[in-house]
Amino acid sequence: MKSTPPVVLTLLVKRDNLLRKYLIAGCIFLIVIGCARSSHSAEPGFLEGHLKIASLKGVELADARPSKGTADYYAAYPLLIFGKGGKKKIRQVTADKDGNYRVSLPPGDYVLDAKGRAPKRIRAKPKKFTVISNQTVRVDFDLDTGIR
Repeated sequence: MKSTPPVVLTLLVKRDNLLRKYLIAGCIFLIVIGCARSSHSAEPGFLEGHLKIASLKGVELADARPSKGTADYYAAYPLLIFGKGGKKKIRQVTADKDGNYRVSLPPGDYVLDAKGRAPKRIRAKPKKFTVISNQTVRVDFDLDTGIR
C-alpha cells in the first residue's frame, strides 16, 4: 500500500476545516435572513371606528349623522395610536367628514387616545385594542370638548 505524504494530509485537513466554517457561516446567514423575513411577512390588520364629539352644538341623537358644523370639528381632534404601554406614538389618524376613520397597522396591542387630551381639557377615555393580521378591529371613540 502506498501512503499519502504528510503535506497532502495537512492540506486536506485545512481544506475540510475551511469548508466547515463556510458551511456553518452560510447556515447562520440563512437562518437570520429567514427570521427577518418571517417577522416582516405578517400582513397588517386594520383599525376602524367612529369619532363622536360632544361640543357646543345642540343635542343630537346618538344614531343621527352629525351636522355640517360638527363635521368641521373632526379635523381639529385627531386621534393618536400608541404602542401597548401607551407611551410610544405609533400613528395619528383624523376622522373624515362623517367622523369615520380607518388605518392599517401591524399586528399587535395598541392604545387609542385623543390628541391634546390633558392640555386642552378634552375628556376622553383611552381605549386598548388588538390588531390581528388580515382582520379589522372596530373601536369607536367618544370625546367631550368640555365646551358648553
